[in-house]
Amino acid sequence: MSSYADVVDAIGNTPLIKLRGVSKRTGCTILGKAEWMNPGMSVKDRAAKFMILDAEKRGLLKPGGTVVEGTAGNTGIGLAMVGRARGYRVVIVIPETQTQEKKDMLRLFGAELVQVPAVPFANPNNYVHVAERLADKLGAFYANQWDNTANRQSHIEGTGPEIWAQTNGRVDGFVCAIGTGGTMAGTSIFLKSVRPEITVALADPFGAKMHAWFTRGELDVDVPGGSITQGIGQGRVTGNIDGALVDRSFRIPDTDAVAVCDDLATNEGLMLGGSAGLNVAGAVQLAEEMGPGHTIVTILCDHGSRYLSQLWNPEFRTSKGFSSPDWLTAESDVKAPFV
Repeated sequence: MSSYADVVDAIGNTPLIKLRGVSKRTGCTILGKAEWMNPGMSVKDRAAKFMILDAEKRGLLKPGGTVVEGTAGNTGIGLAMVGRARGYRVVIVIPETQTQEKKDMLRLFGAELVQVPAVPFANPNNYVHVAERLADKLGAFYANQWDNTANRQSHIEGTGPEIWAQTNGRVDGFVCAIGTGGTMAGTSIFLKSVRPEITVALADPFGAKMHAWFTRGELDVDVPGGSITQGIGQGRVTGNIDGALVDRSFRIPDTDAVAVCDDLATNEGLMLGGSAGLNVAGAVQLAEEMGPGHTIVTILCDHGSRYLSQLWNPEFRTSKGFSSPDWLTAESDVKAPFV
């Protein structure tokens, strides 16, 4: 076992887990990178670490400084964790529609929350714009996960090389959704640098514009509606997306993502967030296209405990038109007396 200097040093080097059901069904080896095993329980710990360490190197963060970010939750949690470990104040601007679990975790890590209505990016009161203005007012470091390419670099130096080493260079496909674009761009840039023929595929939720962008160069919503997934789905080409090496794109409905999440939880003991379900659904489509015998890797972005009030809540599911597994609605506690 390794020992680490601090919690920041423990970020990364997450395992790959074979997803038995979808691997058997497609004849491919489909592997999920277990990003909830980062200390902040999501893939966004990687970006948070690199953005803060890069800001220190460039003199943008000094001892006792303040970090401000607009985030749907996981990046903020990573920043709060890294910030607390390194002695910074962290202020997070978050859409009020995000889960209570994410807000609670942000507060546990010492972040100060500014909750704002969820409005489109074009609106000046969108959480991203509010965060940028607040950082300027406070004289703080604005992390800007969207255009700060230290985000992407965390995957060029971390996620990509880890996947390559863990598969012994036998990876044929990589599938990922886009939130900020850092994971997709950084991982694809590294993997294609060592093996250009690797197929990189985007898994895009309804309501996002990246499918149209990578298939025909237009920022358009092909299918009306939205998605219950959080932290993914993008409507503009961010600084981190620019340069992503995407070969294929799949539009994934929430019905597929939820069904995958239910199957992984029921049959493989993997309790994940909705974005992981969407990624695995995309990996299945790529596997079916490529045919049996290939190795495909995707990202299991975060843990399902972040979504107890939404994805894993039967009442929320009913309100969105989704059924629930029997075990999610069953009363499982043993009633005393039991001896």
